[in-house]
Amino acid sequence: EYAWYAENAGGHPHVVGQKRPNRFGLYDMHGNVWEWCADRWHDNYQGAPADGRGWTDGELIGWVVRGGSWDNLSYFCRSANRYRGLPDYRYFNVGLRVVVGARTSSRP
Repeated sequence: EYAWYAENAGGHPHVVGQKRPNRFGLYDMHGNVWEWCADRWHDNYQGAPADGRGWTDGELIGWVVRGGSWDNLSYFCRSANRYRGLPDYRYFNVGLRVVVGARTSSRP
């Protein structure tokens, strides 16, 4: 009901919004296409920002993509699933989400 993945996508990505939104009202957060994140790839989370900011320091060996895509098994379509992507390479199953008017956190 919430995601496009290998078993239900018919071999291609779909227009956003055809499945149910998550509890925050966001569509296609899992499945459909992997999404580029602001984070540089790190092997683990030691030293990651604790305030929700993107992790943009460190050696650039790739950027994080999350969420799985239409050509993955349903198990991989979750936000905890991440992969390292190279920004100068074209992927057939990776996209991005444009965020407009995002609020910044007031947390210290």
